Amino acid sequence: MARFKVGVQLEPQHCSVADLRQAWRELDALGVDSIWTWDHFFPLHGDPDGAHFEGWTLLTAAACDTERAALGILVSCNSYRSPDLLADIARTADHVSGGRMILGIGAGWFDRDYEEYGFAFGTEATRVAALGEALPRLKARLAKLNPPPMGAMPICIGAEGERVMLRRVAEHADIWNGFTPVEKFAHKNGVLDGWCERVGRDPAAIERSVTLVSSEDPDRIEEIVAAGAQHLIQPLGAPFNLGPVERLLAQATAGG
Repeated sequence: MARFKVGVQLEPQHCSVADLRQAWRELDALGVDSIWTWDHFFPLHGDPDGAHFEGWTLLTAAACDTERAALGILVSCNSYRSPDLLADIARTADHVSGGRMILGIGAGWFDRDYEEYGFAFGTEATRVAALGEALPRLKARLAKLNPPPMGAMPICIGAEGERVMLRRVAEHADIWNGFTPVEKFAHKNGVLDGWCERVGRDPAAIERSVTLVSSEDPDRIEEIVAAGAQHLIQPLGAPFNLGPVERLLAQATAGG
């Protein structure tokens, strides 16, 4: 089995900031390759009105508390900030982290976020179209910012739509994030390869990451890597039990 990167997405819900800070410090000490959170304003499961914290603010705290892991939002919702503002936020966070930031972005989907915070929800088609318009603006603003990002700050697009979204990945992304189960990930990965061929992009230029959401994943890591995954991301909810991450790290080491 090929060596793979290990990432962790800490869910910023049903916990305290102190809980999150302890978790990402421990993860950084364990040697994970990346630490992520998400871009929502309310819990996605459990008590819908439970404790919850905003992702980009948390990420700057993680940048101060950690030393080696890459950091990112999996993924920022394009609808919540202008692409120019998002570029500036990410660039600033990148400097706080010493050049470890990944700029994650997606079209958005959680209707409660939109409705309660006053954003127009529209339709899936309008949100996807808006992302297509935003990506060139985002990249153009990054090129203009003074100072520029300190690190490479790759763009990670979370997407599974085969007709439009994976084409946007082929055109603009440095990292693509999909989801298990492995059969679905393998199929979407193949679709992305096809879009890369059509738009003239080297498929190898896009890192393939996958969020592990299937209960079968711990026993199918070798299959997931064989399907093309290079960066495996383990979601963790509070209380933050690091056992699944330690197991994944051991498998990554064995794979190398």
